[in-house]
Amino acid sequence: MIGIIYFLVIVIANTIGAISGMGGGVLIKPIFDFLNVHPVAAISFYSSVAVLTMSFVSTFNQIRNGIKVNWFFAIQLSIGAIVGGLIGNQVFEKILDYFPDGREVQLLQIFLTIITLVLSFLHSKHIWKNHTYQSSILIVFTGFLLGFLASLLGIGGGPINVALLIFLFNLPIKDATVYSIVTILFSQLSKVITIFVTVNLERYDLTMLYFIIPAAIIGGFLGSYISGRVSSEKVNDIYQIVIILVLIINLYNGYQVF
Repeated sequence: MIGIIYFLVIVIANTIGAISGMGGGVLIKPIFDFLNVHPVAAISFYSSVAVLTMSFVSTFNQIRNGIKVNWFFAIQLSIGAIVGGLIGNQVFEKILDYFPDGREVQLLQIFLTIITLVLSFLHSKHIWKNHTYQSSILIVFTGFLLGFLASLLGIGGGPINVALLIFLFNLPIKDATVYSIVTILFSQLSKVITIFVTVNLERYDLTMLYFIIPAAIIGGFLGSYISGRVSSEKVNDIYQIVIILVLIINLYNGYQVF
């Protein structure tokens, strides 16, 4: 039964995540926390696998559909995201070693996620002026920061991706969603590979992957299909609605854990 519920959550979350550029983990992680079936380490792993699969499918579809990508920009972001994803996962594992019951780790993830949600929502209201930086060092560092947060928070991406890309590089929101998904792809790839190589997989119920991976593929296809057919204004509306929804879920989860 829980496998079916996970399947439905991931299809919906990854569809929305692919459209908005957030990645489905920003919805998957708090909803799985709310269901409270698996421990925090397993939920972070399932979320990462789902978002990795979605981002691969979505990126492939976007390119196939003729979306133009500045690959030099994307590669610089991805290099930073790979390193950030690796370090973020190491920090997550270290914190989990200190707090093995996972409660403090979950509270930290919720707290940091809420901060990024609030900042992202405020940015979507055009409170701050966007910039047009072109520094390669800043681009790589941005990828690093996004990859680090994605792995540490277990959400595989998040609204901060799109907001930061728009704020620093003045990208149109639909372009920012594409580069966000590419960044998520590489950060989560590094995290999942690290988990498979260094972590005892017996801590996870791997049968859940039979539900998670197909659901993530469906969500990636649906999201990239819809994304190519909606306006930038609609993408921004979806982005803001999801931020509010996830903020409410995280506040409730934080109250329950605390």
